[in-house]
Amino acid sequence: MLKKCAVLAALALALSPTSARADWLFTPNIGAGFGMNSGDAAGGGEHLTYGVSLGWMGEGIIGWEADLAFTPEFFSPDDDSLEGEGSSVSDSNVTTIMGNVLVGIPIGGQTGVGVRPYFVGGAGLLQTRVEDAAALFDVDNNDFGINLGGGVMGFMTDNVGFRGDLRYFRAFSEDTTNEQPDFDFSDFDFWRATAGVTFRW
Repeated sequence: MLKKCAVLAALALALSPTSARADWLFTPNIGAGFGMNSGDAAGGGEHLTYGVSLGWMGEGIIGWEADLAFTPEFFSPDDDSLEGEGSSVSDSNVTTIMGNVLVGIPIGGQTGVGVRPYFVGGAGLLQTRVEDAAALFDVDNNDFGINLGGGVMGFMTDNVGFRGDLRYFRAFSEDTTNEQPDFDFSDFDFWRATAGVTFRW
């Protein structure tokens, strides 16, 4: 009887599903910022952006992420949204530092080959800097901003995969005319599409 119980216990252990695990995710990425709006003007074209994200996914579908991205030459020389009619831009950039919540289902499990589609959203710092060619002005804004989007991660091994991501960014503005801070969406927003290699451990 004891031998039969031991065999049944060993069989049950062998057939039971492996326990889920928590994953750390590190993704250097590169892509483009586009669809920019600022005030009454809209920026045309696409602008190279690059950055890195560090995330953690728990045993379920919820996790978090810290995302950092830098977009040089974000405002084109013909964009007069910040600097006035007829002026030109010699240097400009946008930096985003966001803390996000990740919601993604690991299809195929959390080891080996698998796919994880996800939604992402959060808030943080959205910094813009614009300088004109004659160095007559230098606009440096640090605003509170949000980002929302989604993407998919696909893994070929336990530790290496690829990630594609599309997000919408928008800044907040602060109105203190009534002597009390009043936050609302500003006119500055844009989209970002990136791709990168994801390292999982």
